[in-house]
Amino acid sequence: MKAPRIRLGDLSVGFTQALADALRAKGQPPEPLFEQFGLDAARLSEPRARLSIPRFMRLGHSAIGLCDDPALGLEMGNHSRLSQVGLAGICAAQAPNLREAARTLTRFEPLYAANYRGRSGFSEDARGAWLHFYSISPYNAYNRFVVDSVLAGWQSNLGQVVGHRITPDKVEIEFPPPAYGERYETQFGCPVEFEAGANRLRLSNETLRRHNPQHCPGTWHHLMELCERELDQLTRTRSLRERIIQLLGPLLHGHEPDLQEVARSLHLPSWTLRRKLAEEGTQFRTILNDTRRDLATAYIRDTELAFGEIAYLLGFASAEAFQRAFKRWLGQTPGDYRRTQRRAGSEAQSSVASSSASNPS
Repeated sequence: MKAPRIRLGDLSVGFTQALADALRAKGQPPEPLFEQFGLDAARLSEPRARLSIPRFMRLGHSAIGLCDDPALGLEMGNHSRLSQVGLAGICAAQAPNLREAARTLTRFEPLYAANYRGRSGFSEDARGAWLHFYSISPYNAYNRFVVDSVLAGWQSNLGQVVGHRITPDKVEIEFPPPAYGERYETQFGCPVEFEAGANRLRLSNETLRRHNPQHCPGTWHHLMELCERELDQLTRTRSLRERIIQLLGPLLHGHEPDLQEVARSLHLPSWTLRRKLAEEGTQFRTILNDTRRDLATAYIRDTELAFGEIAYLLGFASAEAFQRAFKRWLGQTPGDYRRTQRRAGSEAQSSVASSSASNPS
């Protein structure tokens, strides 16, 4: 049985504009690279167009190789603009203050980005707030730039709301300091802690209270209504099964979640969840197995992760347990599946190249 093709996540193609500007600032025209990834002017102009997370990571990795700067993600953040994240960004740009702008960017994140690994958040307390980006570990040359670009992008975007650069109190990053580690404090202007428990910016109450000089109350409320309507349209048609699948991605890391844990996340008694799933003609164990299978094929097909890392992300006790389950699902080993998918991808690229050569524009 062929597993359905699912995405590990995707984001608005608007994010690539910051990458393009960062390349131009380094004297590298982005157009040839973007065309290799199917990002021509027509594609970049499509409303609601999205780019898969793995493809975005490969694009960033290629861009880093092109300009020979592993800190390109930080530079990309400097070129980030609120308009590049669509309606949510335009709405945040009209927020009355920096606090409301941060709330807006995180609340409406599904309008411009989605990832099975989790969602960004804004956690407030008496002294300020943490603006945090979910974990995408294990980290490698393909995904560190994503954390760099998101955190630096938040700094840039929130600065645009209040009309001047903002300085966080502290920045925490999950991975160890890379070779370009000294550039983080230069970028953020504050202490940076590596190998921390999260990827996040600390913002003081003084910073959060800063006023937006461009704020117009009527426009702000109108844009909030539009965002709420878009978010409702995006989520209201999801079945209970789809809501559980969305929860399972981050819950799987390092362990196998049970029905009780998922029920708590849905704010339902476990017996109610079991009954509702039966009414939809399914059960929790079936959803869990299907989700693991579909995520496994996506990770193997679309990333460079080792099988042991994939086993951890899917909550298996060992790489061997994962490989046994995968063979039971698809009738072949993870290694055979990856080789088959890579071979098919190479053949497809060769076919496209041959077609382009025989039909020059």
